Amino acid sequence: MFSKFVDKSTAPADVRRNAAILKWLVTERIHNAATNDRLLTTDGAYNILPRVSFDRFVAWTRDFIAEVIGDVPPNEALFGAFSGGASTSRNRTESEPSLKYLGTADVTSEAAELFLHELEWEFLPWTEDDRTSLRYVVGNELFTVPKKSEIDRVACKEPDINMFLQKGAGSVIRRCLKRFGIDLNDQSINRSLAREGSLTGRLATLDLASASDSVTESLVRVLLPEVWFSLLDTVRSRVTIIDGEEHRCEMFSSMGNGFTFELESLLFFALAKATAYFRGVRGVISVYGDDIICPAELFDDLTWVLNYFGFQVNTEKSFGSGPFRESCGGHYWDGFDITPFYVKAPIDTLPALIHFLNGLRRWASIDGVGVCNPFAEELWLKLRKFVPHDLWGGGDMDSKQQLVSYSCASKRLVNVTRKRGHVDGSYYHWLMTASKRPEVDPYRLRSTHQWLAAIRAGKGDPDGIVTSRRVDVLDEYRMRDVRSPTVPRLPALFLSELG
Repeated sequence: MFSKFVDKSTAPADVRRNAAILKWLVTERIHNAATNDRLLTTDGAYNILPRVSFDRFVAWTRDFIAEVIGDVPPNEALFGAFSGGASTSRNRTESEPSLKYLGTADVTSEAAELFLHELEWEFLPWTEDDRTSLRYVVGNELFTVPKKSEIDRVACKEPDINMFLQKGAGSVIRRCLKRFGIDLNDQSINRSLAREGSLTGRLATLDLASASDSVTESLVRVLLPEVWFSLLDTVRSRVTIIDGEEHRCEMFSSMGNGFTFELESLLFFALAKATAYFRGVRGVISVYGDDIICPAELFDDLTWVLNYFGFQVNTEKSFGSGPFRESCGGHYWDGFDITPFYVKAPIDTLPALIHFLNGLRRWASIDGVGVCNPFAEELWLKLRKFVPHDLWGGGDMDSKQQLVSYSCASKRLVNVTRKRGHVDGSYYHWLMTASKRPEVDPYRLRSTHQWLAAIRAGKGDPDGIVTSRRVDVLDEYRMRDVRSPTVPRLPALFLSELG
C-alpha cells in the first residue's frame, strides 16, 4: 500500500531523480546498445525457436505488421494534434493544447523538413515564410516524475512540432490495432482476461521492465515497413538532453513521445502472434502497452523471444501458472479481485481523505457477498467522521468528491477553476481535432484567417463554432449541491451500515 508513498521521510527528490537517470542510462548504454548490435548482426539461419530461423521469424512478423498498419502510412498519419503535456518550449502550467498553436514552437531539423515542405498547411500559424515562429532544437529533454519511494520515473519532453506529428502517427496505429481486437482505449479487456486466467489457468500475464525505454532503433528498422520506419524516424527525437548534455539515443523513442505507447503495443502484439504461429499454439493474445496476455503454454517461448529482441520480462510481475494473475492494474487470485490500493502522498486534504477511504472500501469489499471485510471497518469509521455528512453517498470508488456509503449525498466537492480565452489557438486546435478530420471542409481551411479576423472584430462566430477556453484547475475546492440526490446503487456494506 505504501510502496509508492513519497514525502519528506522517504528518499530525497534528488536521490530518486539520480537513481532514475542512472537506471535509464544503464538501459541505454549497455542493454539497448547490445540489442542494436545483436539484431543487426544475427545470422539469418540462427534458430530463434526450434526449427524456426531468425530470417523466417522476422519475415512473418514484418508481414503481419504490414497487414495491421499497411505498407505505407495514410495521409491521416500527418494530421496530428497537441496534448496537454509539457514540451521543450512550455512547462506543465502552460501546456494547454490551444496555447501550443501560438508563439514559438520547437522542432528538430528532420521533422521541420517534413512539416514545412511536405504538408503545406496554410491554415496553421507556422509556414515556410514565417520561420521565426519555429525554434530549432536537437531533440527532447529528460525529466523525472515520482514513481516509488526510492526511485522516480524517467520521461522526456518532446519538441512541439515533433509531438504534433508523433500523435498523428500514433493515432493511426491505434486505430489499425483496434481492427485486430486490440483496443488501447480500454484496459478492462486485459483485466477481464487476467481474471479468466486466474480461474482457468489457460492464460498467462507478462509484464516487462522498462519496456518503453527498450524499443531500440534496430528493432523498429527490422520489423516495420520501410516507409513507416522512415516516417517515425523523421518525427522522433534522436538526441536527449540530460542536464544540458546531449545523449544520442540507442532507443527509438521514450515515454513522452506521441507514438511510443502505440508502437510498443504493435510490436508486442506482432511478436506474440508470430511466436504462437510458429509454435502452433491457439488462444487469446491481448496487449495494452507492455501488459501482455497469451496462452499459458506460450509463456516460456514468448519470454525467450522478447528477451532476444531486447525486452526484459519482469519475473516478479509475470505469471504463467498458479492461481494469481495481474494485468493493467488488476490483481486476481482464483477469480477474486484482490487489487490493492496505494497511498502515494500524505493525506492532508479532504479530497485525499475521501479518495483514501473509497480505496479502502473497495479493497475491503468481498466479491459476491455484498459486505466489506470487518478488518477495515474500525479504521474506516474512525476517519469517516472527518468528512462532512453532506458528502456521504455516491457509488464511484475512484471519486475524490463524495464518500461512498449507503447514504444520500446532498453535496459534492468540485475544483475551483479559472477560465481564460484563447480564440486563435482554440480554433486551430478545433480544426485538428474535429470529428470529420482529416476530411475537413477545404473552404473552412482557406477561410481560417478571415474567420479569426471576424472574431477579433467582434462580429461573432461566422461558422457557428463555440470557441474553447483554457481552464486552469486550481488546488482549491468548494461544495456544490447535487441536483437530483438519490440513494446510490447499494455498495458492499460494513456491518455498522447493516444496522
